[in-house]
Amino acid sequence: MPATGAVAPGADSHPILVELFTSEGCSSCPPADDFVQKLDALQPVAGAQLIVLSEHVTYWDHDGWKDANSSAALTDRQSAYVHELGLPTPYTPQIIVDGTKEMRIGDAQQVEKLFQQAVTTPKVSVRIGTVSADPANPGLLRTRVETDANTGKSNADVYLAIALDHVDSQVLHGENGGRHLTHVAVVQQITKIGKLQKGKTFAEDVQLKLKPGTDLNGIRVVAFVQAQGPGQLLGAALWKGAH
Repeated sequence: MPATGAVAPGADSHPILVELFTSEGCSSCPPADDFVQKLDALQPVAGAQLIVLSEHVTYWDHDGWKDANSSAALTDRQSAYVHELGLPTPYTPQIIVDGTKEMRIGDAQQVEKLFQQAVTTPKVSVRIGTVSADPANPGLLRTRVETDANTGKSNADVYLAIALDHVDSQVLHGENGGRHLTHVAVVQQITKIGKLQKGKTFAEDVQLKLKPGTDLNGIRVVAFVQAQGPGQLLGAALWKGAH
């Protein structure tokens, strides 16, 4: 059955992808977690749809608290950004905007400048179709992803991210021991589903196996197109389940 409550951006909304690399084992991360939750809830950039993803990395897991949502794949994704952007080392919290710029949440002018640059950068329209569970296999998500033509100079990759809409956690040990933490759009998987060739459109039916016990009404689905690297974001779309 399809999950209800999908949200579609207005025709005038401009998607901006905000990726937070974070960990429950890092004591400097909760302010960044709060920051992206506010971006998500308040949508403070005029004309933009801020699509946030919280990507929990693994390298804090040895320090007294294993983050239940950490993933080696997300650690690898952050490392790829570090390489692509010429940064010295991965760290948390780190925020990447549209695949190309680091955001410093303590610098209000830099935050505003980055968002204003991002909202004026042309994007390819991305659309997510009906999201449903396979009737014969409720653990299998089905949807369709379509894009307009890629007007850029090179091919790009098309991804689908599955994220838990909201996560509450009582941290027992490590740097955040004793704290109750909340997170939004907590990534469970990011899957490359195809390529958007230059001058072409993309349209594919997609099936993804969900983690056991995942409720479609409690997730977000984000489709995004990104230059190889990972590089510049070319377009994105968000679907949210009903609660």
